[in-house]
Amino acid sequence: MLYGIVIAIHVIVSLILISVILFQSGRGGGLSESFGGSSTQTILGTKSSVFLKRMTAVSAVLYILVCLLLGVMTSHRGRSLVARGGLQAPVTTSGGYPQPAQDGSPFDDL
Repeated sequence: MLYGIVIAIHVIVSLILISVILFQSGRGGGLSESFGGSSTQTILGTKSSVFLKRMTAVSAVLYILVCLLLGVMTSHRGRSLVARGGLQAPVTTSGGYPQPAQDGSPFDDL
């Protein structure tokens, strides 16, 4: 449940970061130039370059934090079923090595 919420937040932050980067005007003018804005007046007004730079920084920091959180959550989710107690350890013979299951396959004689 919580893992799904964090994934959803990660997708939203990723989309925000992508859109903020695309709205910035670079050498080619950015996506804001496509909608008829000039270099001094864009979609968000005259002070949009400062706003977009701050939004890019905030979005990037949020993206990194969510990535780290997902990494920690995934590492805790990735424990084996044996370590969590969900499965029993394989039964060993007197030699100490687990025996393969006999399923009647034709390669058993090899």
